[in-house]
Amino acid sequence: MAIEQYHAVGRRKTSVARIYLRPGNGQWTVNGKTLEDYFPRAVLRQAIIQPLRATDTEGAFDVKINVNGGGMRGQAEAVQLGIARALVNKDEDHRRPLRAEGLMTRDPREVERKKPGRPKARKRFQFSKR
Repeated sequence: MAIEQYHAVGRRKTSVARIYLRPGNGQWTVNGKTLEDYFPRAVLRQAIIQPLRATDTEGAFDVKINVNGGGMRGQAEAVQLGIARALVNKDEDHRRPLRAEGLMTRDPREVERKKPGRPKARKRFQFSKR
């Protein structure tokens, strides 16, 4: 008998998060650490838990997360999107409350590449008339 599991991927900036939801008692594992150890900032943990709160499923799943790339904020938002997508994979009825909270939209903003002959992507060197 196979264990019931729901999988989804969330991305933000250069971060990629793979989410695995299993029915359980609310245990979190992020890259082999607890949620509190991996994301020490409370604001980021609140953002990550938001999809579960929006669907009243907090504590109903064991969550295993593999995340890499980017910084803490990008990783947290990638995890948030991945959890929302995994909940929709579990039950399509979750889509409406998650969409209402704005949790189903992938933020498309990425860093613009540096252009040749410039110090950064858009910044120019100081212009000298003479």
